[in-house]
Amino acid sequence: MTIIAPILIGIVYVTLMSLIREPHRRRFNAIMVAGAGAAYLSGGGFGAWEFAFTALITYFAYRGLDSWTFIGIAWLLHTIWDALHHLNGNPIIPFADHSSLGCAICDPVIALWCLLGGRSITDHVRGWLGGGPPRRVAEPS
Repeated sequence: MTIIAPILIGIVYVTLMSLIREPHRRRFNAIMVAGAGAAYLSGGGFGAWEFAFTALITYFAYRGLDSWTFIGIAWLLHTIWDALHHLNGNPIIPFADHSSLGCAICDPVIALWCLLGGRSITDHVRGWLGGGPPRRVAEPS
């Protein structure tokens, strides 16, 4: 379950986010990854580096307001940070030893979806089930 549950959580996240229409979906995800970037601040496992990492993620999240690619990169950076915290013994949830490992497994699922453009998977499922073709939503330029 250490591997399966985080993957399922990533899939549930992507599914729920797919219910939000564009461009709100992209902007909401930029806010989510910014929050994830600040998640380790209270633990302080890496001291001042926690602030530097939060600043880096904040930059990518800001750029992500207009770009799924930047959001995906931010989730991949968070994956690295999760792995480092797991290896250093400073989990994101202090009383859950493998929480950073779970996060490091979940985050790439979300990152992959973002790097593929953050398209609504629920629209595609509706199309497969006979609800018509997937809705095409024009991206603002």
